[in-house]
Amino acid sequence: MNIFPRAGIRPFFVPGRRSRWWATVIGCWGALHLIAQAAGGAVHSGRILKVLPHLVDAQGRIALAPSLFQRDAYQAQLRQHPELVSSQQYDVNCQVAGRPSDTLKVRLLLRTALRAETDPIILEAPVKRGWFGRSWQSLKLDPATYRTAGNVVAWRAELLAGNAVIGAQNSFFW
Repeated sequence: MNIFPRAGIRPFFVPGRRSRWWATVIGCWGALHLIAQAAGGAVHSGRILKVLPHLVDAQGRIALAPSLFQRDAYQAQLRQHPELVSSQQYDVNCQVAGRPSDTLKVRLLLRTALRAETDPIILEAPVKRGWFGRSWQSLKLDPATYRTAGNVVAWRAELLAGNAVIGAQNSFFW
């Protein structure tokens, strides 16, 4: 019995050909992954993808509804009425290649209007690994420090592995 009705025409999946090729590719990828983990799985590189500064009201909100449009509208309202602002929050999106270690963290340096340029406010948070190495970290400036330091003029976000900076992003005025 001929399973190929016309001579010379073969279906896409022929048992033994493409399946062996895919098994080889997947096996090599898995072996490389195991070798990287056995070598310590240290962080090789990382970068800061995005930094979103938000004003925070007295109730601790950055938006009134879970919509990007509503968030932007509420942030504009807070900028127009600074008496409603109690603090600031920075959401930092970072990407890490490799397996993050326990010493991986995000550091945020803030220059404010009432403090000297050489004395920035420093906020730090540990990095939690997300899907495909990307994750968001929220760093919040406490209200007492915000009142005494004044408005934030410039910021710098750094991704640290131990004491080494592996990624950074600055605001325009840094």
